[in-house]
Amino acid sequence: MAKNEILSEIKKAEESAKSMVDEAVDSKNKRISDARAESREILRQAEIDAHKAAQDSFKVGEEKILEERDKIVNDGEKNALAMSQKAQANIDKSVNYLVQEFERAVLNE
Repeated sequence: MAKNEILSEIKKAEESAKSMVDEAVDSKNKRISDARAESREILRQAEIDAHKAAQDSFKVGEEKILEERDKIVNDGEKNALAMSQKAQANIDKSVNYLVQEFERAVLNE
């Protein structure tokens, strides 16, 4: 083989190696870019999911609060009605007592 042929083969091998290195660097850069884009999408979706979970949790908490409020209001209304009925019964007893005492006072005079 002639010296020129050997140098030509070496030059071709160097160009081929450079081309392979350039392709590898381009491939690496593309994979990094793709990975970054994918991680941004994952983060974006995680933020959406977290926001939705927070809203769902808030809604559940709000529903529980409303249920508890309704229970407290209903219990209060029941207690108020019971006290009102008891007071009414006591008023009737008091009126009867006062009438009896008045009649006794009038009859004893």
